[in-house]
Amino acid sequence: MMRVGIDLGGTKIAGCALRDDGRELVRRRVETPKGNYEETIEAVASLALSIEAEVGGECTIGIGYPGSVSPRTAMHRNANSTCLNGRDLLGDLTRRIGREVRGANDANCLALSEAFDGAGRGARVVFAVIMGTGIGGGVVVDQRIVTGRNAIGGEWGHCPMPETDRAERRARRCYCGQDGCIEQFLSGPALESEYFRHTNERRSLDEIDSRSSERLDPSAHAVIELLCERFASALAVVVNTIDPDVVVVGGGVSNIKAIFERTPTRVASRVFSDQFDTPIVPAQFGDASGVRGAARLWDARE
Repeated sequence: MMRVGIDLGGTKIAGCALRDDGRELVRRRVETPKGNYEETIEAVASLALSIEAEVGGECTIGIGYPGSVSPRTAMHRNANSTCLNGRDLLGDLTRRIGREVRGANDANCLALSEAFDGAGRGARVVFAVIMGTGIGGGVVVDQRIVTGRNAIGGEWGHCPMPETDRAERRARRCYCGQDGCIEQFLSGPALESEYFRHTNERRSLDEIDSRSSERLDPSAHAVIELLCERFASALAVVVNTIDPDVVVVGGGVSNIKAIFERTPTRVASRVFSDQFDTPIVPAQFGDASGVRGAARLWDARE
């Protein structure tokens, strides 16, 4: 059976139809209705059904979303798209479409996609990271998402940033209510703010990376170096905890080549082992990985 995958983001909703062999037949995207839950449900359902109509037959439908579903209330929570929180997202989509819709956190969908036929293909334990406007993480073992007892498996971005003192963590309040989350140090907006603290100038992450690469700007270089150091520190905790076979990185920050060149040796100096040969690699499918993983939710091993 053909699969439809939907990736619900803060600014866009992407959709695709995926064959058994992983080939995409259709890809579409629409804008996400800003802050309007009912319109978001309608936009997701309409996109999924229009893709299904285009391929000419009933498909399975999976969705990747920010946040997660609470095991206690069955309602959505922890989404930075706050209109989703406290709502029955999957239930409402199932009712609107008229049959079951499966869903998972967007970072889990990235991990699943890359474990099936991407940069983590053939690996038993895949840890995937989305580093963009926020920070997310997902764990897949034997092509199965590790959701966890509390449905927070892989939520690495909301752990405290290692190797920082209490005062520095308190200065970085996170939307989740905690202080000093990894997201507040490694996300794109956090890196842009770091540059501003150095220079009192506003620059985009792409500009900062370019100026660092060309050695035009010592402050830009310092920000990228700090990114690599902090990424290594935060990633070493994951390696010491689950020792993945591969670490796959997606999101806008993954466009910075330095994190793949400079991070591994820094992780090696921090892990509890006499070796560290775990590949740290960019997501093979880039921005498309989340939507492909959503389509794969019906293939994931139970």
